Amino acid sequence: MRINSREYFIHDLRYIIRSANEKDAKDLSEVRVQIDGETENLDRESGEAYIDESGFKQIIKDDTESVNNLFLVAEVNGKIVGFSRCEGNKLKRTSHKVEFGVCVLKEFWGYSIGQSLLKESIHWADSNGIKKITLSVLETNNKAITLYQKYGFEVEGLLKKDKVLSDGNYYNTILMGRFNE
Repeated sequence: MRINSREYFIHDLRYIIRSANEKDAKDLSEVRVQIDGETENLDRESGEAYIDESGFKQIIKDDTESVNNLFLVAEVNGKIVGFSRCEGNKLKRTSHKVEFGVCVLKEFWGYSIGQSLLKESIHWADSNGIKKITLSVLETNNKAITLYQKYGFEVEGLLKKDKVLSDGNYYNTILMGRFNE
């Protein structure tokens, strides 16, 4: 599905949140690899589960055609600096929900880009009959957990010792959900 573009201006930075289009595929492939290497809050390390330009073109095409999917990008001066996806499915028993994921280049942390992507995704879900948004977050990512709680997400579960990070220690993944009645 697609949304209307929206412009934001925070801390002297102007950015646009908009639906991804196929022209974004090459940039998304490169940005994803970079973001994965900048934080351990995500599931992948840099280059893991690599998606090339044609892979992103297919994801964007599928998400645009699906009423239960939304692929958004954050753009600064024509450059993609982050993105988010809401991914649903066609199974009748779970068609009421989507899974949300978000990532932003480290250079652009602190400008509420992740929050803006989340707000746009929530608005889309609430406006399109999506009843539940789920997500997973590393237990040490307190800033993200606080943000999700601010927007009505609740802890639904815990995956114990779910990820091993560069320090060799195991960390829990928190499962969160937001239900729109």
